[in-house]
Parts: sequence; structure tokens; C-alpha cells
Amino acid sequence: MSIQRQVEKNIESEKTQTTGVKQAVFGAAIGNLIEWFDYASYGYLATIIAAVFFAPGNEKAALLGTFGVFAVSFIARPVGGLVWGHYGDKLGRKRILTLTIILMSLATFTIGLIPSYATIGIAAPLLLLLCRIVQGFSASGEYAGASLFIAEYAPNSKRGLLVSMVPASTAAGLLLGALTAVLLQYNLTQDALHSWGWRIPFLISGPLGLIALYIRMKLEDTPVFTEKEHGEKQEPIFKSVRQNRKQLLVAFGVICLNAVGFYIILSYMPTYLVNELGFDSMKAILTTIVSLTTYVILLPFVGTLADRVGRKPVLIGASVLFMLFTIPAFLLLSQGGMYAILAQILLGAILAGNDGVLATFLSEMFPTSVRYTCFGLSFNMGNAIFGGTAPFVATFLIIQTGNTFAPAFYLMAAAFIAFIALLRTKETVNKSM
Repeated sequence: MSIQRQVEKNIESEKTQTTGVKQAVFGAAIGNLIEWFDYASYGYLATIIAAVFFAPGNEKAALLGTFGVFAVSFIARPVGGLVWGHYGDKLGRKRILTLTIILMSLATFTIGLIPSYATIGIAAPLLLLLCRIVQGFSASGEYAGASLFIAEYAPNSKRGLLVSMVPASTAAGLLLGALTAVLLQYNLTQDALHSWGWRIPFLISGPLGLIALYIRMKLEDTPVFTEKEHGEKQEPIFKSVRQNRKQLLVAFGVICLNAVGFYIILSYMPTYLVNELGFDSMKAILTTIVSLTTYVILLPFVGTLADRVGRKPVLIGASVLFMLFTIPAFLLLSQGGMYAILAQILLGAILAGNDGVLATFLSEMFPTSVRYTCFGLSFNMGNAIFGGTAPFVATFLIIQTGNTFAPAFYLMAAAFIAFIALLRTKETVNKSM
């Protein structure tokens, strides 16, 4: 009888663990999706925002101003990475994920309420900048926190697959933002779109944020953090950084490719297609949706592959593919039509090869007591320097060189940096958290 009870107890424990993993994946992913829908709306409506919030007369200058605000908002991300990371390691993953969704939703909702430049002048872009800084500060805790939340729940053999749900939900948020932009442009006149239509994605972030908040409030913190909470002392924040500086530098190098690739391919691309290649704005977003869809579909397969062959081979392979095929992809883009769609599929697939394993790799690089701090700092520093500036740098390079392939060369340079950094890393597959 005692043996039967023990078997039943073990079965019940396995069921509870499985339920906990499913809840962790769903709670982290759905909140991440909503947060990145909020964040992405700005990129897909960049040309309209440029006209609404900046002085008329110079479209290039207004677009640079829009992407300048996009880039400056990333200044908050390394600071946020340290702050959220430190308190995430000290107070728990769940509490930080709850706070980040509140801040992001409030900031995004507020953007939808800001009057135009024609109404309040220079105050309009200043208020926009303030809201974007709050968004950046919030986003700095979201991606790392969601990744760790799943990684610390997941069994070793499926960690790559399950953590890949974080970039998948990020891309799904972008996809939702892109589809919303297409629907707005298809159903509204240009006057309606510029006067009030562009505000819709920002305003609906309020109720969406409440949904995500409700889901996350019901989650339990990770077993790994709970064990650490009773067994490890919390180190001062800068001591944690100093003790892990070598891993942080390597992680920063690896993240360069994600930062540039993600924002060039999945955020800046519609603007590039319209302004540099003469695409219709709706067709530009539709072809980018192809890239996003490819990216989302392939991410779980990449995560599964990384569970079988290791993290390093997959990441190195993606870096090499970017160095070899970025120029051919941009050549296809310039041909338009089906060639542009093939190019978007190619770019989305290669980016998935990197991003499908990156979050798992970073989660496994650092010890539990400083995992959130070091993941958050390295990821957000890389995105602040290379990701947030990517649309601005790409636009600036094209203006200065007159070469519409400038973004491709920038992407290849980021792939080379990541490749060199990866050569200095150790394999982390099946590492205990």
C-alpha cells in the first residue's frame, strides 16, 4: 500500500510540475506578446508619427527625428537592466514582470493621448520622448525576466524549446502590430490615419495591459529562485557585475547580432522598403509580415535543435549565414515582387536561427544569484548601443553614402562581431539552473 501511495504521489508531483511549466510559459509569453505589441506600434507607424510629432517641411529630418527618439529611448535600457535585474534577483522574477507590464501599458496608452506638433509645438516630441524612455525602461526588464521565468521552470532537455517561446511571443507582438498597421491603412483615409487613426494601437494597450497583469498576478515565482532565496546571499549590484565581467563582455558581443538583426529586419524594414526602394506602404508592411511569420514558425524548431546539438553550433551557424546571405537577400529585395518575399523569408529564417536559442544561452551563462542582473545588463546594453540605434544608423548611412545596401553591410558587421564572441564561449546545453 505504501508503494502504491508513493507512486501516486510521484505521479501527482509530475502533473503539478507539468502544470507549473505550462502556466509559466503561458504567463511569461502572453505578457511579453502584449508588451512588444505596444513597443512595436511605434516602429510600424514611424512615417506617420514623423508627420504628426515633428515640424513639417523636411521629411528626411522628421524621419531621423522619429528614429532619434526611438534610439534615445534605449538609453534607459541599460539602467533599467541593472535596476530590474538587481531587484529581480533580490525580490523575485514574478514581481518584476508584474511591474514591467504596468509601466509599458501606461506609457504606450499615454502616447495615444499626446496632441500633435501642430497643436502644442515642440512639447509634442518632448512628451513623446518621455513616454518612449519609460517604454525603454520597462522593456529592459521584460525580455530577460520572461526568459528566466521560463528557463528556471523548464526541464533541462526542453529548455531551448520552451524558452524559444519568448522571442516567438515577441515576434507575435510585432506581427500583431504590423497587422494592425495594415488594417488601419487599408480602412482609413490618409487624413483620418494622421489625425486619429494612428492612435488606436496605442490606446488599446490599456485594456491589453490589464489582461496581462491579471494573468501574471496568478503565477508563482520560479522554484530555482525560491531555492536561491533561502540559500544564497544577494551581492551588491556592482560587485555582481565585476565578478562576471568576462561573461558579460562575451554576452554583449553575441547580442550584437540579435540587436541589429531584430531591429533592421523586423522593425526598420517597412520604412526601408518605402523610402529607399519605393514600395507602397501597405505592400512594405505585408512583405515584412512574411518575414515575421517565418521567424515565429521557425523559432520552436531552432529551440528544439539547440536542445539536441547544443547552443554554440546553432548560434555560430546563424552568424555565418548572415555574413554569406545578407547581400543576396538585399539584392532580391531590390527586385520587388516575389523576389522581395523570398528575401524576407530568408532573412526571417536566419534571424530565427540566432534568436531561437539566444535567450536560452544567456539564461545559462550566469549563476542564479546574479542571473537576472547579468542577463538584463548585457542584453539591454547591446540593444541600447546597436538595436535602438539601428534604424537611425541605417537611415544615416544611406543618406551619407547614397548606397541603399548600407543596412546590409551593417548587419554583416554585427554578425562578424557575434561570430568572434561565440568562439570564446562555452557550451551550456543541459546545464543545471
